[in-house]
Amino acid sequence: MSDPLPTPADLPAAPRVSSPSSPVGLHRVLEPTGDAITLPQAARRLDARAELWPDEVRIAVETLNLDAASYRQLAGKHTVDGALDGAALRAEVLDIVATRGKMQNPVTGSGGMLIGTVDAVGPQSPLGLRAGDRVATLVSLSLTPLCLTDGLAGWDGRSEQVPAAGHAILFGRSIAARLPDDLDPHLALMVMDVCGAPALVERVVGEYAARDVAPTVAVLGAAGKSGSLSLAAARRAGAGRLIGVVPVERERLLLEPTGLADEVVLADARSPLGLSAAFEAAGGPADITVVCVDVPGCEQPAILSTAQGGTIIFFSMATNFAAAALGAEGLAADVRMLVGNGYVPGHADLALSLLREVPAVRTLFESRLAAESGSPTPPPPQHTEQSSTAAGVTGGGSQLLGVLPREAGEGSAR
Repeated sequence: MSDPLPTPADLPAAPRVSSPSSPVGLHRVLEPTGDAITLPQAARRLDARAELWPDEVRIAVETLNLDAASYRQLAGKHTVDGALDGAALRAEVLDIVATRGKMQNPVTGSGGMLIGTVDAVGPQSPLGLRAGDRVATLVSLSLTPLCLTDGLAGWDGRSEQVPAAGHAILFGRSIAARLPDDLDPHLALMVMDVCGAPALVERVVGEYAARDVAPTVAVLGAAGKSGSLSLAAARRAGAGRLIGVVPVERERLLLEPTGLADEVVLADARSPLGLSAAFEAAGGPADITVVCVDVPGCEQPAILSTAQGGTIIFFSMATNFAAAALGAEGLAADVRMLVGNGYVPGHADLALSLLREVPAVRTLFESRLAAESGSPTPPPPQHTEQSSTAAGVTGGGSQLLGVLPREAGEGSAR
């Protein structure tokens, strides 16, 4: 559990709504204060009251989506002898939100995102939203003022998607996207949760393509949400050979028929020698390595498996950036290392277009959604000439892959 709730005597007075607001949310930071004040993401506690400053938007919350690293840590903490204690997990999430005024896992530092309906819009809000719009927030829950009112009664703790009621606040410089009418909102939430990954991958592969280079791209955690979308984005942007790395046989059997990767290999992304050997056997080393695995210890294996002069994209909250920097130095590796921050202009539209344009990808996403909701699961998509063309020419991608086991790596930058 997080620290006990403070008593009223411990709390500094909340700022008046009539006081000036900050587009980045400084006016909502309750702790720390004064000269030590931080931006909302790094703050210990936020003011999550419903009243709005003139440039803010209030969202009536429908569903929270906990990021993969956070959910894995919380679920692991509350699993004993293979049995998840959903009530204890639910209680901890409620305690975090009540204590901090936001959903920020105290261990991983990450949060997630949410979907809901715009409830009220301040007269000076620059976000272009209107009351009644159904939206997904594209900023982390770790910096979003949040109040929950239903005790998360509809959540059993077995999914990253959390049915919820309450409200959240967007600042003047926040980001949100209207939910598309043609997609199940929970499917759209799955896509938007990691939409920064394929957008950054497309940009980096495009840099190589602009030099008439078709790079070999390897994705660790290729059967996860961000991993499978990254494969599809790389294909569309002009990648040459695509290598998908998965940790277990059932993920290989799930990913291989889709044709998203030219080669699907089994390897432990935490094993330097095992991963580099698997890459070499599959046509590596990679010019671009994308790390979408939500477990620590993948930094040096990724470095060792990437060609000199290559690029590594770390799109996981489990990444230890000191280990990455010092590991590259120790291996005399001349590699460019990029931190996926979850935002690239147009990232939501790009990810949704990948979902729409590739039939195999959409089936994979819908299969995963069905598995999480307990609905009948569609059969896994097969790699046909039609789906191959879509993936190779229009760049279709999958963000959420089919009936993914929980072991699948799913990076998130939230």
